Amino acid sequence: MNQENRMKRLSDIPYSVLDLSPIIEGGSPADSLRNTLDLARHVEKWGYNRYWLAEHHNMPGIASSATSLVIGHVAAGTTSIRVGSGGIMLPNHSPLIIAEQFGTLESLFPGRIDLGLGRAPGTDQLTAHALRRDRRSDGHDFPEQLGELRAYFNPSGKNYVKAIPGEGLDVPIWLLGSSGFSAQLAGQLGLPFSFASHFSPEYTKPALALYRSNFKPSGVLKRPYAMVGVNVIAADSDEEANWLSTSMQQQFLALIRNNPGKLQPPVENIDSLCSDYEKSLLAGRLSTSIVGSPKTVKEKLQAFLDETQADEMIINSQIFDHQARLRSYEILSEIVK
Repeated sequence: MNQENRMKRLSDIPYSVLDLSPIIEGGSPADSLRNTLDLARHVEKWGYNRYWLAEHHNMPGIASSATSLVIGHVAAGTTSIRVGSGGIMLPNHSPLIIAEQFGTLESLFPGRIDLGLGRAPGTDQLTAHALRRDRRSDGHDFPEQLGELRAYFNPSGKNYVKAIPGEGLDVPIWLLGSSGFSAQLAGQLGLPFSFASHFSPEYTKPALALYRSNFKPSGVLKRPYAMVGVNVIAADSDEEANWLSTSMQQQFLALIRNNPGKLQPPVENIDSLCSDYEKSLLAGRLSTSIVGSPKTVKEKLQAFLDETQADEMIINSQIFDHQARLRSYEILSEIVK
């Protein structure tokens, strides 16, 4: 690693929050949405840059399926933090509807709304078919959908159909990805890019390299701007953090088994719940996750920054107990000052 790669310090970049609005075992979506707003208010106070919510469907453990509505709820309950989508799965929607929804959000909360876009369905194929009018869509027309969406915000466009609210509004558009497709497209269009290292860690460095090597300056950005998603679970000791992290591990284990469910309470021995093969899969999925005491988290986060040279990090913390989740974000805010 060259000296230049060591020069960026943790305090040099902003930190944001990715909230999957987890539904815990024994809890309800209403509880989750109350916790989402409470977390947003706390992280705003602690200096986080933006608060993003993700579109998932048919997922028993995620309450943010109506993403635009939850964004409005969070923006209305906070005052300064940017609020947006991480992301909206554009193939599930008409570009006009998304332009109108985010035009409305920007009109209500000017200068605070982000529109992060992905091309995956955010669910299983059967549910994807239930979401889409065109059941043949597989995301291959994402660049065309993106172009149509951007045109609705362009006041100088020749659209016969107009997005009202939407036209003429400056809603920052991000491309999100877990592989190379969106990385390359974001670079070619000169858009900011956010990579999902929190669940696709093995593609992090290749995707960032692809984005940066393909980047062309645009009216949006003169230089590449890459935000990286990372799982962080911080606690007052390594032992407590490792125990808290078993909820996240159980969640990934459920996905590996194609049996997603609610976020489970921590367990004393995660190894007793999975086979050796599943352990190896978990290790791969969580290879960039950062778990530990303040000292441990600071060291690992700096190493991750050295490796990725991220311009911003967006933090996901799947923790069963809401107070422990708040504490994790508070610890991280203290570490990166």
